[in-house]
Amino acid sequence: MSEYALEIKDLSHRFGDYPVLDKINLKVWPGQIVAIVGPSGCGKSTLLKAILGTHPPTEGTVLADGEPVTGPTRNVGIVYQHYALFDFLNAEQNVAFGLKLDQTSLFDRTVLYPRYRRIRKKHLQDSRDFLRRVGLEQACGKYPSEMSGGMKQRVALAQAFILKPKVVLLDEPFGALDEAMREELQFMLLRFYQENLEMKRAGKRPQYTILIVTHELNEAIFVADRVIGMSRFHTEGDLGATIVYDKPCPVFHPDDPRDYSKFVEQREELRRAVFDDEYIKDRNKYVTFTSDLGKLAEGQSMAPLPKISTANSPNH
Repeated sequence: MSEYALEIKDLSHRFGDYPVLDKINLKVWPGQIVAIVGPSGCGKSTLLKAILGTHPPTEGTVLADGEPVTGPTRNVGIVYQHYALFDFLNAEQNVAFGLKLDQTSLFDRTVLYPRYRRIRKKHLQDSRDFLRRVGLEQACGKYPSEMSGGMKQRVALAQAFILKPKVVLLDEPFGALDEAMREELQFMLLRFYQENLEMKRAGKRPQYTILIVTHELNEAIFVADRVIGMSRFHTEGDLGATIVYDKPCPVFHPDDPRDYSKFVEQREELRRAVFDDEYIKDRNKYVTFTSDLGKLAEGQSMAPLPKISTANSPNH
């Protein structure tokens, strides 16, 4: 088992002669929620596809839990903005579908059908349990046509997380939702993070490692413990986008009120560092996550998840 849930080494990608990504290096610890922001067209989706394994990079490597990603793998899951649900399956069956494919074969489901029925019963129970955790215990029997957008997105999240991948990628997962539902799902991610903290305190490996691509800077800082900013404006030449911002964020407990004033300074710094195309970026000036984490962990026997809970801060 690797120290890192995800490790990217010198990743570059080109479409023909057009450079898209330039020497991306990133290490993500188990249990982190990492937000990725950047201008439209800077290569965020290309990076996600490389991590997912559907578009191998031109150069460099991607490791999920220490294993090279050379194609789609169960170590990496993804949730898109538009829900990939089966219309002919209800919520409970949709969430259990991945377990069915992962843990049984066609031989199991035909020749060994009595055994498969017992396995299937457990899959459906696991599905109901997970839907309960995301607040959909009353919707297990509903079909996608009977669900709101927020309900469908929670089912999609449950589909991905129930398989326990090492990393889950969220590609603008809340972009099509109204503000109230978007906030509800943001608090759901904060609850996942609290579960990560509890597992680490118990000496266990945190379960939920998440990379979320978003255009909303407030959302990025609110739900993540770390923000990555990508930009093409980091050199006089056009070499493709790279990471020009990498810093930890303050952390909000899901029971805390949403208080933007706690991170307005970081939001403005992020905006200048990543979205201002009027000057060439210093690609190292704001890439300080590792050194910042060292300061947070100073004097502790075990480095914490790189997230600062406001519940433990002097001003809370």
